[in-house]
Amino acid sequence: MTPAQSKSAPPRVLIVTPTYNERDNLAPFLDGVFEVLPRAHCMVVDDASPDGTGALADQIAKVDERVKVLHRPGKLGLGSAYLDAFARGVAEGYDLLFEMDTDLSHDPRYLPDFLEAFEAGADVVIGSRNVPGGGVEGWGLGRHVLSKGGSLYSRALLGLDVRDLTSGYKGFRREVLEAIDLDAVKSEGYSFQIELTYRALRRGFRVAEVPIIFVDRRAGQSKMSRKIFAEAVMMVPKLRLDALRGKI
Repeated sequence: MTPAQSKSAPPRVLIVTPTYNERDNLAPFLDGVFEVLPRAHCMVVDDASPDGTGALADQIAKVDERVKVLHRPGKLGLGSAYLDAFARGVAEGYDLLFEMDTDLSHDPRYLPDFLEAFEAGADVVIGSRNVPGGGVEGWGLGRHVLSKGGSLYSRALLGLDVRDLTSGYKGFRREVLEAIDLDAVKSEGYSFQIELTYRALRRGFRVAEVPIIFVDRRAGQSKMSRKIFAEAVMMVPKLRLDALRGKI
């Protein structure tokens, strides 16, 4: 979708939400998205959840054509889940593709703000906790340090002005995903979010941030781990080095 197109036909929107043991959260998540964007579609990418999340997604998809389900054989990682879904979404002609967590920490009420940012000319829109009006509810000191420290560290090494590089609530124009070398993206978790934004900026795309309040998950267990954070610490200098070598 370009700004000119936005004045005519509405963009085709795909919300991608990877799941692993999110059965209790899935239906409320989908209800929340469709209440705000009734014409959007959602793709549930389930990694063979033992709690039956995938089976529930199939049941919902049978009665709601806006819901699509992508089943994967096991827990293959957040980054690869998004990449698989983005590839399919681009092939199916969606104009705007979003990342959202199923755990209800990403409030759908901010989606119209994302759309306004796209209409204003942004190519990537990030739901930011670190700009005026943004914030976090329900985190302890440790999570705050990991998240804000990760963003500050990444901004410094990569030389970026983006305030919230580790946010997992974001949207892309299809042109961005077509231009980025997604096959070269191997990172997960925090580093996946950093890498996609960095690759978009390196390609000359415009990144905008809209403020969000991130609310810690209401049910289930967090997927965040020290391993995911450590991967980001190691990946950032690699990204910088690859950029200097002209590989990004």
